[in-house]
Parts: sequence; C-alpha cells; structure tokens
Amino acid sequence: MSVTTIKPQTPIAQMRTQLMAMTPEFKNALPSHITPEKFQRVILTVVQQQPDLLNADRRSLFASCLKCAADGLIPDGREAALVLFGRQVTYIPMFGGIQKRIRNSGEVASVQAHVIYEKDHFIIRRGLNETIEHTPLFPGDRGQAIGAYAIAKFKNGSDPVFEVMDREEIEKVRSVSRAAKNGPWVQWWDQQARKTVFKRLAKWLPMDADVDELIRRDDEIGAPTEPSGAMDDAPVIEADAFETASTGTDPTEDPDEAQAQDFITQIGTCQTREEVEAFTANAAVKRRLAAWTKEKLALQQKVLDAAAAAVGKFGDEVG
Repeated sequence: MSVTTIKPQTPIAQMRTQLMAMTPEFKNALPSHITPEKFQRVILTVVQQQPDLLNADRRSLFASCLKCAADGLIPDGREAALVLFGRQVTYIPMFGGIQKRIRNSGEVASVQAHVIYEKDHFIIRRGLNETIEHTPLFPGDRGQAIGAYAIAKFKNGSDPVFEVMDREEIEKVRSVSRAAKNGPWVQWWDQQARKTVFKRLAKWLPMDADVDELIRRDDEIGAPTEPSGAMDDAPVIEADAFETASTGTDPTEDPDEAQAQDFITQIGTCQTREEVEAFTANAAVKRRLAAWTKEKLALQQKVLDAAAAAVGKFGDEVG
C-alpha cells in the first residue's frame, strides 16, 4: 500500500491561496473598474519582488491591502506602495494614486508634480503673472535633486496654481516622519518629494471629500509607524477586524502627537500671514483639530498657538 506524501505549500503558494480566499472582501472594497483578480496579481508580483513581505506579519499585510482596495488604488509602487516597517506592513498612497483620484473628481482638471535636478533649466517668476519654466536635461546625468514643484489646472479655465519647494524644505518635512530613514523616503524619494509638494499645494485646491480623506489618511500614516497585528493561516479576512491594526498606531507613540507636530512644521514653512490662515482654514486641518477638542485639547492648543505666533510674526514684519 503506497502512502501519498502531501508537500507543504511554498510561502508564495500559501500567499496565493490566502489572497484567493479574500476575493469576496476585495470585490466589496474595490471600485467596479478594478477586478479582484487584477488586484491580487499585483500583490503577488509585489511580494515576489520584495520577498521580505512574505515573512511580514500577515494581518498587517492583508489589512493594508484592504485599505488600499477601499481607496481604489493598486499597490504597484506608482499608485500606492506596500512598505515594511520591521515585520509590520503599511499601505501608503503615492503621488500617482492621489493624482488619479483627483482627475476623477472635483474642480481640478489635472495635477502635475516634478522633481527638479541641478542640471535642469528651471526658472520661477513671481508677481502678477507667476510662471514656472522647467526643461529637464535629457539625455544625460541631471545631477542631484534640488527641489520639486506641483501645478494644478482647473476645469473652469482659471489660471493654474503652483507650489515650489527646495530640497531643504522637503527634507524638513521628511525629518518629522518616523519613516525618514526607511520605507518610501529611502526607496522612492522622488515620489515622496512630488507628493510632499503637492500636499503643500492641496491646501489651495477645491477637492471632494474622498480625495480630502485620502490626503488626510496619508498625513496620518506617512509620519507615524504603521499597522500592527499577527496572523497565522486564517485566509478569510473581514475589513472590520483590521480597524485597529490598520490605523497606523504604534503603542509606544501617539500618532496624534506626530500629526500635531507635522502641522506645526508646515505652519513654520508658511511665508505669509495669508498662507498661515489658509492652512488653518483647510478642511482637513480643521477636521483634525476638531477631533482633538474633547480629549486632546493640549495638542489642538499647540497647533493654534503655533499659528497665532506665525501670524503675529508676519504682522510684526508688515509693521
């Protein structure tokens, strides 16, 4: 009598099985134009390209995939990325994903963001008719990145608006992130730079609630370390089960504290009283401050004090 030996699944085969079992969850989360099969293929490709993800905490990996699906993005490194912090995985929207969502909603016709390199031809003109002139060096070595800019065009034909940040300003934003020395800032500096300058521009743009929420979520998960949790072989995942795991909180650090510090840093980079007032009037900022009203008034007050100090400084300079 022969005995059939069942070989254990390889890690990638086990991952494929678990992803296939999650098809109903992905179908419920994804927009109609993205099939679960396509989404699952992308995840498998990413995992094969980044084998460390196979050894990561599965609960945090699948939680991140579900969050990414719910936002209508694909974790292909352009629209979104699956990033490893220790054994925990987090999903981070990339500039391409935010750009995609903006094109499909609101009053903004298009958004561009580009990195400026030291050998590029780049001129910015301020005044009544503000313009940007950028001619990348091609082909050839463009040198070191020295900054980035974002431009938005509107559907109603009004004048485009733009924002420019030099490398020092971008690195200042990076420095307040706990992912400053790993994850997307190391793997995709150019993408992070583009996203950073766009988010500076976004406070001037009319956007729908979904895009505003996506940017707010990126603010929350970009600075703190991301999800936690553990998973063995359970293949069927409900989105609600991951609500705590996917919020990006580290039990040793307060993400609200990190968010408040990020607000204060952004206020510190404002160059006029009007910029400070526009920042504090931004819908996402106001919503975040309001969320701290009951339990975290100290954080709210720190941000408001920083804004008041900045307004006072610009008032003194005008006087």
